[in-house]
Amino acid sequence: MRVGTVEMTVDAAGMRAQNSSLLLNMIWRERQISRAEIARRTELSPSTVSAIVADLEHSGLVRSIGAGVSRGGRRPTLIGFCDDAFSIVGVELGATHVTAVLSDLRGRVRAHRHAPQAVRDDPKGTLQKVRELVQECLDAERVPKRSVVGMGVAVPSPVHPSAPGKLSPLIVPAWRDYDVQESLKSAFGLPVFVDNDANLGALSECYWGAGVGGEDLTYIKLATGIGSGFIIHGDVYRGSGGTAGEIGHIAVDPAGPQCVCGLRGCLVTLIGSGPLVERARELMGVKGRRAPTVRELVEGARAGEPAARQVIDSLGHYLGIAVAGLLNLLNPAIVVLGGEISSVGDLLLDPLRASVRKRALSTSMAETRIVTSALGDRAIAVGAATLVLQAALRDRSFFPLQHAGKSA
Repeated sequence: MRVGTVEMTVDAAGMRAQNSSLLLNMIWRERQISRAEIARRTELSPSTVSAIVADLEHSGLVRSIGAGVSRGGRRPTLIGFCDDAFSIVGVELGATHVTAVLSDLRGRVRAHRHAPQAVRDDPKGTLQKVRELVQECLDAERVPKRSVVGMGVAVPSPVHPSAPGKLSPLIVPAWRDYDVQESLKSAFGLPVFVDNDANLGALSECYWGAGVGGEDLTYIKLATGIGSGFIIHGDVYRGSGGTAGEIGHIAVDPAGPQCVCGLRGCLVTLIGSGPLVERARELMGVKGRRAPTVRELVEGARAGEPAARQVIDSLGHYLGIAVAGLLNLLNPAIVVLGGEISSVGDLLLDPLRASVRKRALSTSMAETRIVTSALGDRAIAVGAATLVLQAALRDRSFFPLQHAGKSA
């Protein structure tokens, strides 16, 4: 009996936790909703809904926000989600920069810091830079760590689910002896979630950008590295070993340059930031002159500079080869291009779409929108924060036990 009693207690607690997360998700998604409507949609008893809502109110995650519209009888009291109840930290480790944001529970950025950093070659200095920028964000908003749900970190590497803090030694060999998750968890005493940067760009677009309607999407990050993330049925698809989306290592030219991965003619060797600006320098015909930055390349293309336009056309052509294969394979509703170079807009989209049309099944092309991201240069850091939000909405235990307020 005792064993049976214990099992019943565990089951009841588990069921209550599951229902609590169910209601929390619903209130977050709807922003405001009555207890009666929650009971109707979930088919939970009104007393159960009231008890869970009271518990969520006590935690500071939801609150009563006034009377709603009556459908006959007394007007219902609406329950609203408290977007500013807690904060979340999001960090992007790019190849040459670190970005940190402090967001609320609706993806709104409250503080933002950005600094150049040799991330690929200097893991020790990079982790120190992350600690500095994150602390600056917390100090700027006077947010104590006890009011932070956790920290999400976007990394320029595949992430294996069994060791999320360890980056791929094949892609970033300098990080072989470092664990991003353990290092930052130790520094801040917070839960730390780590994922591939393109995956988190896709998650950001799913929650706050082009995919907010719930459609399947693919996000392609165009930067020093080329990566893609997939949202399928509302969640990130990572593959069995965390390497799904490594579109940058699709071989598009068997006779092309050697890649760091050991293969030849990978997409990244043709349209990564390094090859693009070097190609621009060659076309400009000024030997010895430094290669332009990506920003200068973008400005040159917009201004009609022939060499810059030629580089962007070439980018669209090669990227179109990979996107055509992707459309035939996955048939996403939306393909979103991110990264600074994508800000040239139609100058890139036009040759890209032309390249795709030559290679993708017409039905695949017809079903897919190809667009550039509208979320700006903080999209991936916000996506990292969103990874924490997603985990906490699914498992309420990630939220701090007691509502501590947002000010120190």
